[in-house]
Amino acid sequence: MKLSESFFYTLREDVKNEDCVSSNLLVKSGMVKKVSSGIYMYMPLGLKVLNNIEQIIREEMNEAGALELSMPCLIPSEVYEQSGRKENFGNSMFTLKDRNDREYVLGPTHEELFVNAASSMIKSYKDMPFNIYQMANKYRDEARPRYGLIRVREFIMKDAYTFDKDEKGLDNSYRKMYNTYRRIFDRCGVKYKIVEADTGVMGGLLSEEFQAIADIGEDTIVYCDNCGYAANNEIFDVIPVFEKVPVSEKEKKLVYTPNTGSIKALVEFGYDINKLTKTMIYKNEREEFYACVIPATREINDYKLRRTTNSLDINLASPEEVKEITGADIGFVGPYNLNIPIIVDKEVVLMKDFLVGANKNDYHYENFNVGDIWPGYKVADIKFAVEKDHCPECQHEIEIAKSIEIGNIFKLGSKYCEALGLKYLDQNNQEQYPLMGCYGIGVERVLASLVEQNNDEKGIIFPLSVAPYKVAIVLIDKNDRLQNEVAQDLYNELMKKGIDTLLDDRDERPGVKFNDMDLIGIPIRVTVGKKVYNDLVELKRREKHTSEDIDVNNIYKEIKAIMDL
Repeated sequence: MKLSESFFYTLREDVKNEDCVSSNLLVKSGMVKKVSSGIYMYMPLGLKVLNNIEQIIREEMNEAGALELSMPCLIPSEVYEQSGRKENFGNSMFTLKDRNDREYVLGPTHEELFVNAASSMIKSYKDMPFNIYQMANKYRDEARPRYGLIRVREFIMKDAYTFDKDEKGLDNSYRKMYNTYRRIFDRCGVKYKIVEADTGVMGGLLSEEFQAIADIGEDTIVYCDNCGYAANNEIFDVIPVFEKVPVSEKEKKLVYTPNTGSIKALVEFGYDINKLTKTMIYKNEREEFYACVIPATREINDYKLRRTTNSLDINLASPEEVKEITGADIGFVGPYNLNIPIIVDKEVVLMKDFLVGANKNDYHYENFNVGDIWPGYKVADIKFAVEKDHCPECQHEIEIAKSIEIGNIFKLGSKYCEALGLKYLDQNNQEQYPLMGCYGIGVERVLASLVEQNNDEKGIIFPLSVAPYKVAIVLIDKNDRLQNEVAQDLYNELMKKGIDTLLDDRDERPGVKFNDMDLIGIPIRVTVGKKVYNDLVELKRREKHTSEDIDVNNIYKEIKAIMDL
C-alpha cells in the first residue's frame, strides 16, 4: 500500500472517551472508530489485522479437519425457547418483530442452530465424528459496554462444534481442539494461560478458558508457577491453611461495641482483624435468603455462592431486608439465632474464638465458634482466592492476575441434542443422543489483548504474524530522484516476494512519518534517505530502540532473516 494513494489517518491526541490502552491506541491509530457505546467500525488497517487473525484461525481449524459454514444472525426466538435458554439470556438478547408480528432475536450464540444443521446428517453412529464452525457476528445487549473491544454489543466470534457418538470420541475431539487453540494463540503471539472454568450459561461437563494476561481483564485467574496449575478465580477451590489451630474453645460473650458497623471500625476499636468475621445476607431469584459467614479479610465469591445455593442469580439483600431478618443494621449481623439457611466458609470452620455480629445494633459476640451457630449451618468454599493461598496440586503459593477471556472450550455432552430431540441409532440399533463439544474464540478480544500486551509510549507493537503490514518503507524526500527510485524499487521487490509492505511516500515531515509507523505498530521499518547515495538504508525493528545501516542490496536478505526468526 502506498500511503499517498490510500485512505489513511491517525490522531495526534489520546482519545477521551476510551477507557483502556488498547481501545485508545486502536482508535488513535485509525484502525477502529466508535459508532456508539459498544459498537465499532473497522477501518482498512484494523480490518487487515482482524483478517490476519481470522486467517490464522481458519488455517488451524481447517488443518484440524473442521469445515466452515455460515449461520444467520437473525433467528426466530422460538429456537431459544425450545432449548430453554431464552430466559437465561434475559435482557441481553436483542429482540425484534417482523411485519407478521413474529419475534426474532439477533443471535447471541448458535448452539441450537448447529444442532439443527447436524440433524440433516446424523442418523446413525456411522455419521460421526465431524467438526463444523463459523466466523460470525454475535449480538448481546450489554448493560455496560467497556474496555473498547473487550465488552461490546456486536462482536465477531469463531465458534465450532464437534459431534461424537460416545465419550471416547468426545474426548478425542476435545483434545484435538485444545491443541488447535494452543497453536492458534501461539501463532498470533498472545501471552495466555489455560484455566479450568465454570460451564456457566452454556452448561455441560467441562470447560477450560484461554486467558490473555492483561491489567484491564474482567476475569481473575489463579495460577501456580511451580506446577503449572491454573483456574479461573470463580471456581478455584481455596484450601484453608493454618499453622496452629487451638484445641480448646472459650465461651461466647456478648460485648458492647458502639459505632463499629464496619471491619475498619472494629479494628480501630482494638480487635485483631484475623479474629474477625463478616456475615452477609444474600437473596436469590427465588426470593430465598442466605446468611454467609467468611473471614473479615476475604470477599464473597458470588459464582461459588450461586453454585452452593443452586441459584441462577444471587445478590446482597437490601438494608431493609437485612433488618427485617436479623433485627439489626448491616455491620452487626451474625450467624446466631437466624431463621434462614446459614453457609459458613471452610476457613471459618477452622477459626477459634472469633468475633461475630450479635444481630443487635452496637453489640457483638466475642469468643464465638462454629459450634455456637444455631440452629445449624452448611460448610462450603464461598470466597475468592488471594495471593499466598495454596495450589491444590502441589501446595505451592499461588499467583493471581487479571486476564481477558479470548477462548473457551466446552464438553457440552448431550444437553442440546436432548433439548432439541437429535438422536442417532447406535451399533445395537438403539436410539442415543450425540455428544457435543463447543469451542469459541473472541476474534476482536484477541486483537485487543495483543495491543494491551504489546505497546509502548509510541504506540502499538504488533507481532509479525498479525501486523497489517510486515514492513514500512519511509521515503524521506519524495522529490529526491534517487531516494524515490530506491524506495519504489524496494517496495516492488518486497511485494513481488510476498511480503506485505507499506510505502510512506506522503509529503510529510520525517518525524510525522516515523511517529505514524510506530503508532500503527509495523514490525520492520526501512528508512530511505540521503544515505542511499552511499548505497545504505536504515533498518529498525519496532520493538528495539536502535537502528542499523544496511547495504541496499542486502536489505531483502536482512528482512527475510527477521521474518524467519
